[in-house]
Amino acid sequence: MNLSNLKPATGSVKNSKRIGRGTGSGRGGTSTRGHKGAGSRSGHKTKIGFEGGQMPLQRRVPKVGFKPINRTEYVGVNLDVLQSLADKFSLTTIDFAALQEHGLASKNDLVKILGRGEVKAKLDITAHAFSATAQKAIEAAGGSIVKL
Repeated sequence: MNLSNLKPATGSVKNSKRIGRGTGSGRGGTSTRGHKGAGSRSGHKTKIGFEGGQMPLQRRVPKVGFKPINRTEYVGVNLDVLQSLADKFSLTTIDFAALQEHGLASKNDLVKILGRGEVKAKLDITAHAFSATAQKAIEAAGGSIVKL
């Protein structure tokens, strides 16, 4: 085998359909453009999504919901997750660096502590935001919160 007898696999290379090459080609005459009308003329373009005057899809589909541009997105971390983290690694203070280290947040995230579960240990927790139930549960267990 050398470069002179290399061939592509059979069926992998096809010739493109050559349009407008006479009636014998089967694609001559009007060259697949039909008769008259704007579509048969050169330079004709239709708008993307145009459906021939039918109400277009982007106008038929109902518009639902609203997301404000300046909304602050938080990564939620629940109390039961924090309690298991404290038990597993014997932590008393949980800050943003600890959450990052254990894969609960990345460096550009804002963290909000949520109230699912319960806290048994006295924990000092530092985060960007706290839900009211989480704040009560942490303080009831003797811990403290610090907002970043």
